Amino acid sequence: MSITLEQKQAVVAEVAAVAAAAPAAVAAEYSGLNVAEMTALRRSARDAGIYLKVVRNTLARRALAGTQFDCMCSTLRGPLLLAFSNEEPGSAAKVIRNFAKENKKLVVRLIALDGRLLDSSEIERVANLPSLDQARSMLLGLLQAPLGKFLRVLSEPEAKLLRLLDARRKQQTT
Repeated sequence: MSITLEQKQAVVAEVAAVAAAAPAAVAAEYSGLNVAEMTALRRSARDAGIYLKVVRNTLARRALAGTQFDCMCSTLRGPLLLAFSNEEPGSAAKVIRNFAKENKKLVVRLIALDGRLLDSSEIERVANLPSLDQARSMLLGLLQAPLGKFLRVLSEPEAKLLRLLDARRKQQTT
């Protein structure tokens, strides 16, 4: 069943708007997945806040042209679904990786992160990127560690004096 020109333009505009705001995208080949498996994938993507769309490659090329995912255009081949992360760069990769572990028919073909095309074997590295909250807590931990060490160094002479006085008191009572 073919779609009309207006429907094609709407699909291109929708994907282009999502691609303009997304930090990362994953393209995966879905051939061999049945309806129940595709529904499960769509549900997990929706729960994670991932935009997931099956788009014809010609329409996807038009939608991605002029965005940071322009690097994907020349390699779009075969039946692919596009997954775009919304806020977290690794969220789309996590959803696709987790689903591909259970369903071997879903094969990652392309990964684009901030305008760079990565090899499909990089799915683990991209999926393991920390979330924004995790990155903030890691940064705070790095900033807090030297300060805590500095305070321990400053308080050590007093603590050493107190231990010495306590040892002397125990020595006198025995």
